[in-house]
Amino acid sequence: MTNPSTPSVRTCPFCQPAAELLLCERPLALALADRYPLTPGHCLIVPRRHIASLFDTTAAERVALFALLARCRERLRRQGVVDFNIGINEGAAAGQTIAHLHLHLIPRRPGDVAEPRGGVRWIFPHRAAYWEQS
Repeated sequence: MTNPSTPSVRTCPFCQPAAELLLCERPLALALADRYPLTPGHCLIVPRRHIASLFDTTAAERVALFALLARCRERLRRQGVVDFNIGINEGAAAGQTIAHLHLHLIPRRPGDVAEPRGGVRWIFPHRAAYWEQS
């Protein structure tokens, strides 16, 4: 049974992306500006094929996804960005809200958060600051 909140290919924002969000495209993957960026330059790398999981990708799709990830990173580095978070929300319990695989490339800049140590560990704030735990 399909989850009612799961978009179909026809309604999926990554299968039918808004033209103004398109950064780069390849036969197997797209790079899109995030509609709700966490930081300036936040982008998404998505396969053209409507799949929800990185584990459902083919080897060729993974090559295409990571090639676009590197290309977007290089574009942002030319703009002076040095540091990044890269993330995938895999499944509803992990926060995936659109059931189409997407890799987040989030540019990070000094001072954009008070304490950057721990990075993605802050999804569990009470456990993130491991250096303070005994």
